[in-house]
Amino acid sequence: MADEHDLLVETEVPINFLKATGDAFEQGQILKMTNPMTAALAAGDGDICAGVVHTEVTAAEASASVSIYRGGIFRATAGVAGVTLGEAIQMDAATSPANRLVDADVNSEQIVGICLETASTGVRFVYELKPRAVDLA
Repeated sequence: MADEHDLLVETEVPINFLKATGDAFEQGQILKMTNPMTAALAAGDGDICAGVVHTEVTAAEASASVSIYRGGIFRATAGVAGVTLGEAIQMDAATSPANRLVDADVNSEQIVGICLETASTGVRFVYELKPRAVDLA
């Protein structure tokens, strides 16, 4: 898998989310959240962040859950517009490969975390995973 999120500092223990039977997730992959507390592949900019996969799950496994991190310090790859130190970041699945992150749009309601280094497109950087949904309307 390209652009995986590498755990640098474990600040929280991973938790289990539901997943569709037959779904496969690689360690370090960022996932979106669907209802009810179910993890799925990221598909677009600003998806609701479930977290980062802790333990790989293959399609052959009959497991109904996936273990994911909802907190920690990670290294990831910057998406199309890059990232800026101290800014909130969001998924960039619509314009970049699915595991990349960018600075959150103005009034973005789906935050992945906080950027800890500035980086341009395609460059690895460090961030704090802190998924948040903010109702700005």
